[in-house]
Amino acid sequence: MADHSGNALKRPHPQDDDSNSQKRTRSNNGSPLPGQGPLTSGKVDIEKMVAEARAKAEAVRARLQAARGGVSPTVPPTESSPSPGPPSASSAMSRLEQMKARVAAATGRAGAAASQQRTNAPAPSYQPPTLDDEGLSKARGGLDVGLHPALLSDTTPNFRGFKGRQQSKAGNRRMDPNKQLDLSGPSIEEIKNQPYFDPSLGPKATVAKPRHSRQLIFNEKGKYIQQAAALRRQAQLEAMKKRIAERARQAGIDEDMDVEKAYLVPTPPALEWWDEGLVNGGDYTAIDDPANLKVDTPDTIITRYIQHPILLEAPQEKHLPTQKPMYLTPKEQAKIRRQRRMADLKEQQAKIRLGLEPAPPPKVKKSNLMRVLGEQAVKDPTAVEARVNREIADRKEAHEMMNEERKLTKDQRREKLAGKQEKDAELGIFVSVYRIDSLASGRNRFKINRNAEQNALTGICVMHPKLNLVIVEGGKHSINNYRKLMLNRIDWADNPGPATSEAKDEGQPLWLSTEDDNGEPRDFGYNTCTLLWEGQAKSRVFRKWLGARICETDSAAKDVLTRSKMENFWTLAKSAKPAEF
Repeated sequence: MADHSGNALKRPHPQDDDSNSQKRTRSNNGSPLPGQGPLTSGKVDIEKMVAEARAKAEAVRARLQAARGGVSPTVPPTESSPSPGPPSASSAMSRLEQMKARVAAATGRAGAAASQQRTNAPAPSYQPPTLDDEGLSKARGGLDVGLHPALLSDTTPNFRGFKGRQQSKAGNRRMDPNKQLDLSGPSIEEIKNQPYFDPSLGPKATVAKPRHSRQLIFNEKGKYIQQAAALRRQAQLEAMKKRIAERARQAGIDEDMDVEKAYLVPTPPALEWWDEGLVNGGDYTAIDDPANLKVDTPDTIITRYIQHPILLEAPQEKHLPTQKPMYLTPKEQAKIRRQRRMADLKEQQAKIRLGLEPAPPPKVKKSNLMRVLGEQAVKDPTAVEARVNREIADRKEAHEMMNEERKLTKDQRREKLAGKQEKDAELGIFVSVYRIDSLASGRNRFKINRNAEQNALTGICVMHPKLNLVIVEGGKHSINNYRKLMLNRIDWADNPGPATSEAKDEGQPLWLSTEDDNGEPRDFGYNTCTLLWEGQAKSRVFRKWLGARICETDSAAKDVLTRSKMENFWTLAKSAKPAEF
């Protein structure tokens, strides 16, 4: 390329002549300085490059003809560069011819390589192009500049498509045009010879089924119109049923469609079942004869006796705890008492107004005698005071008599206590077992027996020289009272000594005496009472309180407890303190 003065702006090719081999210096802004040579140097270089390109194209064309015809290529001698001449108007055409020559050279090189591969190689294979490729190097211009990328895409083959085209061409050459392609799968013998064949599979699973072409089936005209009409009829029928049901509900008729059967009155029987035992016959026409009526006969069902079945309470209701009353504060109690007394007073006043009761005498006290009596108190104060004292005493006596009348008698208190204890036992039976080291004190034995009877407890007391066992059973409230007695109220370490009023029993064993052999009081500091076991039982084992049983040996004590199946408590009592045995 040359500027307006005709000087070349590009560096000359290294293969150029020596006159143009000198590189030009660059300016400060990076562009080469204008050349110092003659003005015709640019024209000489372009003509030289065109000549070289034509020579290269002729050489490539000769090699291709030699490869096709088998004749050794002859390279014509390179023409000498023509003498520089005057510039002509065909400089643009020379550049176009130069570009066409480069493209033809590259295209011819690629076509020669492809034809050689088709003729020599048995199978097409891809060889990636290198930078030192002869075709590309020859396609470069005299200025050592590569092809434009747009032209390079035309010269560079598409290796994927090229490879596919080569394979398809090779296959077309090998395939017979008259022979069709065999699309059938492998046979059964070939499948069985494979190492991965599974003999459990059937022949239907191994051999692929041939694919049959299916015909097009078109819907008949009006098919979907009929389906839509059927859906509309069904919707209309459902809506009609809903309207009929709604009207039936408004009219008070049952939703069931078979309502007529529900309103049909059945034919009455000839003789009702409740009259079969009173009429001797098959229908009511027999009652015309009084002899057929079984009212006064011995086999009649009508008698003068009336049976009232006993109402049995549910068993679980007996074990429910009683509902506790609601406790009121003192202010609430005073308010309720005031309201009750006010209501009674109004009722009494109403009766007095109606004349049902006489008016009560005025309640005279020392504080209001002057206001109530008035003139009488002024006339005779002594008589009025004596009258007031007498009325006060009468009122007090009446109040005490009313309290005595409301008080329960001794038998009533005993019955009330027994009723409470019975209700307590109905809620559940509880059993407690106590182990006592010594029961030599008669006072302690009396307390044990007396409290067991007062609390309505059943059980037994087994006395032994080494230990004593007390077994009691009863209601929860009674068992709690007895536990407080045994563990808190009785002082087991106290020795009261022999009672003066009691006569000495010569047959009583010595280990039940409060005195030792020398007649001195025994020390009961080691004596203790222990609660061995406490729990709930299904029912009572003892019918009553059996009292104390003296047993000198362990076998005798076990025999007494075996009758009640409680001998295990004796073993438990002995294992409580094994060091004392």
